Amino acid sequence: ERGNFAAAAGFGMHPDKQGVFSTFAAFLEMCCSEITMARLNRSNVFCHFSHSGVDDMADNTCHFGVNNMFADNGLEDGYDTKLYFPCDVLQAKKVVERTFPLQGDGFTNQGLRFVFTTRSKTPLLLKEDGSEVYGEGYEFVPGKDEVIREGQDGYIVSFGDALYRSLDAVESLKKEGIHVGLINKPTLNVVDADMMEKLASSGMCLVVEPLSKKTGLGSKFGSWLLATNHAQEGGALAKFGHIATHHEGGGGLWEQAYHQGYDSKSVQAKVKSMLGK
Repeated sequence: ERGNFAAAAGFGMHPDKQGVFSTFAAFLEMCCSEITMARLNRSNVFCHFSHSGVDDMADNTCHFGVNNMFADNGLEDGYDTKLYFPCDVLQAKKVVERTFPLQGDGFTNQGLRFVFTTRSKTPLLLKEDGSEVYGEGYEFVPGKDEVIREGQDGYIVSFGDALYRSLDAVESLKKEGIHVGLINKPTLNVVDADMMEKLASSGMCLVVEPLSKKTGLGSKFGSWLLATNHAQEGGALAKFGHIATHHEGGGGLWEQAYHQGYDSKSVQAKVKSMLGK
């Protein structure tokens, strides 16, 4: 993995070229030093890491792809690095179309781009009217969080295969009179300032993810909430919660998500606990 990534990064050192690299997400950790050198060399590399998270993982912990945020290991003013984790096949198509070309219609994609996908199949996300969320007319905007459902009592923030499970939880809770919204965060390492203000001033914010509880999105999200204008000006801050991978593998395939507690019923129970229901 290190050798192949280094070769791709070497090719991508030319400003008009890029290297393409792909492997399992579990092996991203092997590439960290090469990712740093690629960034220092201002290399353009498009990376795909499959088998991200834990869902449907037959090989248990040794193949868990849960430290994906390690790819964003540079300084704030370093060469551009973006981490993307689409939630279904339609969004994945749009993410690749937008982030793969070095030059596009009104945009550029220089730098390191990491696209993460699951081993498992995931269902298409649907709007309340039954149409596809990422169907006709959708355009992916890097760095922009997306509202899947609005909520009055608070919000769940999720991505990847955890998103459809969270949507099921949102719809189930709605039937019980609990109205929480759902936010998709397909760009993992960029703060959407407007969305953070919205979340900070809500009743609760629960991050639900398939990545590691120690190193995933949720490990950063609480700090991002504290840095909002709403928090800095003394506003009442949303209750914060985090569901993520925290156990060794459970010896299953689809059972892994349930073992980690980011299945729909577990998410529902966490929301009720946070809201005192």
